[in-house]
Amino acid sequence: MVRRKGEITAAQIDRHYPHQVILPTNCYSGTNYRTIHAFCADLSLAPRGHAVVRNDEWHHVFCFSIREDAEKLKGRFGGEWFDPQTRGRGARWQLLRDARKRYY
Repeated sequence: MVRRKGEITAAQIDRHYPHQVILPTNCYSGTNYRTIHAFCADLSLAPRGHAVVRNDEWHHVFCFSIREDAEKLKGRFGGEWFDPQTRGRGARWQLLRDARKRYY
């Protein structure tokens, strides 16, 4: 895997921006792209997000460091909470999977 120098990694995003909201790509494309980014301009949005496939449809994940900011986006555009543990790894990074069961 090649990492771009200076770019925040997915692990850093999950660590520093734990409040994540998922929206279908059709809600995020076209004129809504500018509307959503203008809405998030003053919020704690991460410099980049994730894109994942769920039910054979692409979705975009918005990551926030403050829960209230994520709730604002969720309420305004009708997203759902996203658990980063369900994101795929390796060559299948874009596919969602079941959350891992952890036994302590």
